Amino acid sequence: MTGTASIKADLFVTCIIDQLFPEVGVSVVRVLRRLGVAVGFPAGQTCCGQAVYNSGFTREARELAARTLDEFQNSDYVVVPSGSCSAMMRVFYLDLFEDDPAMLAKAESLSRRVYEFSEFLVNVLGVEEPGVTGSGPAAFHPGCHLLREMEVREAPYTLLRAVPGLDLKELPNAETCCGFGGSFSVKLPHISEGMLADKVAAARNSGANTLVSCDMSCLMHIGGALRRQAPDIQIRHIAEILDPESRQAQARR
Repeated sequence: MTGTASIKADLFVTCIIDQLFPEVGVSVVRVLRRLGVAVGFPAGQTCCGQAVYNSGFTREARELAARTLDEFQNSDYVVVPSGSCSAMMRVFYLDLFEDDPAMLAKAESLSRRVYEFSEFLVNVLGVEEPGVTGSGPAAFHPGCHLLREMEVREAPYTLLRAVPGLDLKELPNAETCCGFGGSFSVKLPHISEGMLADKVAAARNSGANTLVSCDMSCLMHIGGALRRQAPDIQIRHIAEILDPESRQAQARR
């Protein structure tokens, strides 16, 4: 990877990574620092508001969004290791504050500085050679928000294809939702379970032993089923694939 010491970026870590998968956040920071990026972490950050926004609690979502806008108002870049949270901050904050000109101006400013992790590496830092090696067959699951709201399609593949030793397999029906959808999987569990079954079948049919994504929410959902039905397939956030220390830790387990 090429050094980029002049770039400063703040990490928005997301609730799921902070509470359930902190090792992913560590890998994100290690990858960015290895690139020479000066990584900041505004300590007052909390939830971006996506969960309550999706459930129709607009007032509560605005309160969380306003806090996020304040915490990151001075950030040069905001890197988010999640397509769904980055979509909330880049796209849906504009909807939340469309009737509040002052807050909308803040949301528009943040929107221009928010990047999903893989998007930041490829489109901002210009990473072409990740500088790490892989091992074995892997398949990539693109999350819905990453594709449809962030419109990030090629960046993850660009990174994964450039990892020597990583045999990137095609995931059948890759762009089909895994069925998580946050509260969707709770409100409509039977539909969610059917969608999840299709995604697990696709992972098994891909021939991969690692399922990679840019969203730990999707991987948490899929991983639960894989542990029961196909324990030989591991789940990994793309930051872990690009972090040699994470790969070494996995190998020791």
